[in-house]
Amino acid sequence: MLLDLARSRQILFFGGKGGVGKTTVSAATALALAGEGKRVLLVSTDPAHNLGHLFNREIGPRPVRLAPDLDGLELDPEATVQEHMSEVSGALHSLMPVQMHGEIDKHIALSRDAPGMQEAAILEKMAEIVEQGGKEYEHVIFDTAPSGHTARLMALPEMMTAWTEGLIQRRERADRFAEFVRGLGSDSALAEDIVGEKNPAAEKESKIRGVLNRRRLKFVHLREALADPELTSFVIVLVAERLPVLETIELRDQLRKAGLAIDCLVVNKRLPAGAGKFLEERRAQQKFHLQTLGKALPEIPCEHLDLVAQDIAGLEALKKFSTGLED
Repeated sequence: MLLDLARSRQILFFGGKGGVGKTTVSAATALALAGEGKRVLLVSTDPAHNLGHLFNREIGPRPVRLAPDLDGLELDPEATVQEHMSEVSGALHSLMPVQMHGEIDKHIALSRDAPGMQEAAILEKMAEIVEQGGKEYEHVIFDTAPSGHTARLMALPEMMTAWTEGLIQRRERADRFAEFVRGLGSDSALAEDIVGEKNPAAEKESKIRGVLNRRRLKFVHLREALADPELTSFVIVLVAERLPVLETIELRDQLRKAGLAIDCLVVNKRLPAGAGKFLEERRAQQKFHLQTLGKALPEIPCEHLDLVAQDIAGLEALKKFSTGLED
């Protein structure tokens, strides 16, 4: 079930409560696809960097080869914010007078730790990965941060698109006002005092619109990709316990509001049958919680993965685990 879904989508997100095994399941899925000869990019947006721990190697913000046909990268929120703010600072320096550069730098320094800055920077990087990765890879798989962070991130493309379009509209109104003032004609000195000389101002306005439009197009492209059920899907990973089940039901509602298709639930770490009285009681408890899940989300297919005896770490262990994914 899970592999069939993965084969049919170019972009696949794995999300869920922390500690349920999102990284293991997403990596196993990516490895299984790569084993079929598909070019796959595995991306972690989780600041915990569990992807590197899983593969027992250093993984950074640039793609590295993890296995034949499988590349991986980890988005570092701090580094992503630094790169994002450097780009913004450079753009503003090129558009504004030299005497204002100090104020720009002060504003950038204050903005670096503003609420939502990491999410906005990560979102821009995700937009770039979706656009570029779609050209270089057959599948792009995202291992996301825990549920609350992911739900906010998935809602951002719509908000950021609307916000950027609002900036463009205000910029266009300012441009129209400038043209009106220049058109007064009879008092060119007055016009220049209000809007500046025509050519430099027009050039600056053109650059500002260009920056805003490039940003808008990034978010529009990402929003369209996320909303296309033939291109993108979301898999929720959970364990058969009360809190993860309830959080999964809430996450489904949040993701649907953001326009994402949820096409698979993966119940990880299922206890095996016939494993003694204590584990049988725990298995019965899992069954009870899964009944709650089934009643709340009857329309979403559900795949079960058994609990394994050993920690999953390293390529060989991950390959072995991936053989348990159902077709």
